[in-house]
Order: sequence, then C-alpha cells, then structure tokens
Amino acid sequence: MFDKVKNQDHLLGKTNRIVEGTSITGNIDTKADFRLDGKLIGNINSNGKIVIGPTGEVQGDVVCKSIDIEGRFAGKLKAEGMLNVKVKAHITGEVIVGKLAVEPGAKFEASCEMRIATI
Repeated sequence: MFDKVKNQDHLLGKTNRIVEGTSITGNIDTKADFRLDGKLIGNINSNGKIVIGPTGEVQGDVVCKSIDIEGRFAGKLKAEGMLNVKVKAHITGEVIVGKLAVEPGAKFEASCEMRIATI
C-alpha cells in the first residue's frame, strides 16, 4: 500500500489560494500556507501562514502559525506567532497571538491576549 508521509517538508513553499470572487461555506484544514482573496464563512485550521488579502473576508475561527490580514476578519483567531494587521484591515472578535503588529489606520475592534497560542 501507500506509505503516509510523516515529514511535511514537501509542503514548504506551497500555498493554497482562494481567489477574489469565490465564496466558500465550510471549514478548511491545511498543513500548507493559505491565501484568501475571496470570502469564507467557516473556520480555517493551518499549520502554516495565512494571508487574508485586501478583498478577502473570513467569518469564523482561525488557528494558524502566523497571519497577515489586509481584508476583513470576524471571529476568534489563535496564532502561535505573529499577527500583522495591515492598514486596510478590519478585525472584530477575539484574538490570541504570540506577537502583534497593527498599522496605523487599521480597524481593530477585538479583545486581544498576547501569549503563546499553541496550535
């Protein structure tokens, strides 16, 4: 039979993409990085980095290593590492992160706890 790959180094440098104009209702689980420029109503669980682009929108919960948000996020976010909130981002909900950077002009309307948020 097929051997299961235990080492996930083959996923390094790979990025899943949901493009602008695409809407998804449901949950996404991935071991690789993930970029969202469309709309997701549901949860994302990633062992990599997530980027919510300027046209991206998430309504749900996110668990990841690190995340950059340029678009909209509403829900609960847990990132083990860095959350970068870009100038055009709008975040509401609850945030638990290891590190936080918010650019001037971003809308950050969330409770925030900075600690190691293991995934």
